[in-house]
Amino acid sequence: MNIINKKIELSDGRIIEIETGKLAKQADGSAVVRMGNTMLLATVCAAKEVKEGTDFMPLTVDYKEKFYSAGRFPGGFMKREGKSSDYEILISRLIDRPIRPLWPDDFHLEVFVNVTLISAEKDIQPDALAGLAASCALATSDLPFGGPISEVRVCRIDGEYCINPTFSEMEKADLELMVAATEENIMMVEGEMNEVSEEVMLGAIKFAHEEIKKHCRVQKELMAELGTDKNKRDYPHDEEDEELKKQIHEFCYDKCYELAKSAKPKHQREEGFEAIKAECIESLGLTDEEKEAKKMMINRYFGNDQRDALRNLVLDEGLRVDGRKTTEVRPIWCETDYLPCAHGSAIFTRGETQALASVTLGTKMDMKETDEVLIQDDQQFVLHYNFPPFATGDAKPQRGVGRREIGHGNLAYRALKAVMPKAPEFPYAVRVVSDILESNGSSSQASICGGCLALMDAGVQISKPVAGVAMGLITDEKNPNGRYAILTDILGDEDHLGDMDFKVAGTKDGITATQMDIKVDGLSYDVLAKALQQAKEGRMHIMGEMMKCIDKPRED
Repeated sequence: MNIINKKIELSDGRIIEIETGKLAKQADGSAVVRMGNTMLLATVCAAKEVKEGTDFMPLTVDYKEKFYSAGRFPGGFMKREGKSSDYEILISRLIDRPIRPLWPDDFHLEVFVNVTLISAEKDIQPDALAGLAASCALATSDLPFGGPISEVRVCRIDGEYCINPTFSEMEKADLELMVAATEENIMMVEGEMNEVSEEVMLGAIKFAHEEIKKHCRVQKELMAELGTDKNKRDYPHDEEDEELKKQIHEFCYDKCYELAKSAKPKHQREEGFEAIKAECIESLGLTDEEKEAKKMMINRYFGNDQRDALRNLVLDEGLRVDGRKTTEVRPIWCETDYLPCAHGSAIFTRGETQALASVTLGTKMDMKETDEVLIQDDQQFVLHYNFPPFATGDAKPQRGVGRREIGHGNLAYRALKAVMPKAPEFPYAVRVVSDILESNGSSSQASICGGCLALMDAGVQISKPVAGVAMGLITDEKNPNGRYAILTDILGDEDHLGDMDFKVAGTKDGITATQMDIKVDGLSYDVLAKALQQAKEGRMHIMGEMMKCIDKPRED
């Protein structure tokens, strides 16, 4: 065995150990990350061949906690770990989101990353180590991953920032963020706050990044020792046809630009782009066999031209595909007490996004019991988010709850949790359900706004109203530090084609929850600060529209 050990020393003297070469050696990469007596095993395996018809990055990330890690039996009749809990899914998403953008555009092999908690010290939070563990496993492999990354939890306790606090220390925190980054760039931020300012949040992100840089440098040392920094496997690359690419660009780009500028509704715009693509394919003069053989290539080139047209419209003319300016929020209308038999209800509609929110009050017997490996608790307040296919006009069956729904629901829950009344003064269990009826951008933020209105309609004495807004960013890819546009209240297209998806929710006095995913290298803190300020202005506008409907909780 070629066992290699590395150590990372945190600023308070605690040690994180990385070990590779002892466990799971048949995986493409594996590592054990240890802090105190908490240990996580991370593995990565990649397929040898690309599945036919795959033109995306097929990455699957799973985080699992073994009950034996804390000397406990699993609950239930079977006494065995079953499907992933909501908590495990949320941690899987925290690992997935920062590593997904860091692969070559033409890498289409299936990749499976598994992180397993195998030993759990009672007061150490293992989720803060999961992103580091996944990155270490990738660092020991020969896969062309663009990391390393690391992930830390940063909290503010008594006015001071700290990294990876214990469960008991967390009780005193007024800010909790999970931050993921490479040595150079912030990749992801997610967390909740007790109405803190934009400056405080930005300070927490900077503080976390300084710690992450140390983690990345140690992983680079590990890669150099193993030789995985240079010896990367070859993989099947996308086929290219420069002449075809040129033909498609000359036929499509200007038409896509004009359609984007026409400010048509979502479905008309989608139909227009499909018509342009169909005309383009016919103009190429290909046989049916050639069309089928080059189908993925044509879709890729057309998609790139469509993306460039929409981005350049924003950068060149300050216009968006629905005709708005960059700082403009879509029209909003709200209504409360819509459902006569529910305890509280509201409709929140912003542009082509609509949420129907309901509130149900219950007793202590209705509270959600949480039974994770290290977390056992009764949850007084829960929020569930549902996204049926008809919300986007898709003719598909409606199956169980997906990872996206759990993640979006958790963000809305965290935004509203900060203003909820608590026991013993408020003895009720509270369940908010947000059913998305239409979607074209930021349904999680519509759930926050609709949920807030429904809570006030139900007479739940929240301390202050909460509103949320989703921000986007488009940069000049040839000059990332040059032109850029920050977008308020993004559409689905702007989320997909943009360089940042930044959701911020809060009261008039500060931020209560945030979620940010960055897809561009070298985003400066100045741009982040401007995005936060623009988000505050958008949030205040949305809250003003909400207050016209109901401005405080009902007395009863």
